[in-house]
Amino acid sequence: MASVLVVDDEEGFRSFLCEVLTDAGHDATGVGDGGAAIAALARARYDLLLTDLNMPGADGEAVLRHARATRPELPVVVITAHGSVERAVDAMKRGATDFIQKPLESPAALRALVTKIVQGRKEIARPRGDEDPPLTWGAPAMTAFVSALQRVARTPATALLLGESGSGKELAARALHRWSARSDGPFAAVNCGALATTVLESELFGHERGAFTGAVAQHQGRLERARGGSFFLDEIGELTAELQVKLLRVLETRSYERVGGTTTLRAEVRWVAATHRDLKGLVQAGNFREDLYHRVAVVPLRVPALRERREDIAPLARHLVAELAGALGLPPPELSPEALATLEGMPWPGNVRQLRNVLERAVILSDDAVLRPADFSAEDDDLSARGASTSPVELRALERDAIVRALQESGGNRRRAAERLGIGLRTLYEKLKRYGL
Repeated sequence: MASVLVVDDEEGFRSFLCEVLTDAGHDATGVGDGGAAIAALARARYDLLLTDLNMPGADGEAVLRHARATRPELPVVVITAHGSVERAVDAMKRGATDFIQKPLESPAALRALVTKIVQGRKEIARPRGDEDPPLTWGAPAMTAFVSALQRVARTPATALLLGESGSGKELAARALHRWSARSDGPFAAVNCGALATTVLESELFGHERGAFTGAVAQHQGRLERARGGSFFLDEIGELTAELQVKLLRVLETRSYERVGGTTTLRAEVRWVAATHRDLKGLVQAGNFREDLYHRVAVVPLRVPALRERREDIAPLARHLVAELAGALGLPPPELSPEALATLEGMPWPGNVRQLRNVLERAVILSDDAVLRPADFSAEDDDLSARGASTSPVELRALERDAIVRALQESGGNRRRAAERLGIGLRTLYEKLKRYGL
């Protein structure tokens, strides 16, 4: 459900739009002029604004300007009369998300447009404070990191989060956003290693209709939808040379164009980047631009590996077990002291992501109300063999099993499998070779 403000001086049309949106499950509020719309925006927060352009007094363009100045993250759809598409296009150049024409094509068309926009907002919606687990439960290594992260969050500086895969870099980026002056704006994230170059460019910057084969309509990029918030570039070390050049220009000028477009848009976001790779080594090898490195590494912060914060493992494991069991609709099992000791003694090269996978497997397969060390063994997927082994987890076997499972669930699509695993496509290819898959 979305909260939608509808602005139109024609009472009948305004009521019709509100009725269509209400029937679709949205919360629609209608006002009859631009002044009332500006007052409504000051009183309440809306997920979407629909405004007519041609109104007496403060018209739709004035409402759009006000929205862009005070709520840059708010999507705005302008309503224009048939034959006035030029005004709608001009409004989109000034920041409108889309437009609809009078008379309305159909109620279904309006519902589809609103659904598309609302789903796009949910994709990059800012996290509430209670959605993410704590960054630490008191481990000294993490306490120092969190303190540094909080200091950086109070500034607009670009941050580079360094650390091993699965160590929680995105969680740290979300916390940085939540503690920043942009916390009321959206948080957008894109994995630079999970998408092909052409797809990634379109996802970042958007594209115009006809920009390439299959571009049947204008597409608003994630960078544009994240206005007023924070933009997280995960696995930035996977960027191709071509995209490195384009990203450098955006960071330097704070401006960009959609693919196939000529209109200059402002990149009104706070940048956060992350990588598990050695960017300095990539620079020395000529695989990453030095000027881009200095742009993203204004404040580099290293996220400690899980084995460096063992004091957090037991409380984190309890939190993850409760979360996983809830998601699976199962009663949360307890972790025996021996199980906790076993988890605390493991090296965890895959960090929190690997710990989560091991615990998820144990929660699913265990028939007991208490998890014990035997529940963390790396057995085959054949359930008849369960209980035959009590050996410690074989980390390589677990990783191989996870890759096979991700490939099966993705129908053999390696790009989607990499997204499921939370690793870059190049990294997946390396692991496929390593395990002979």
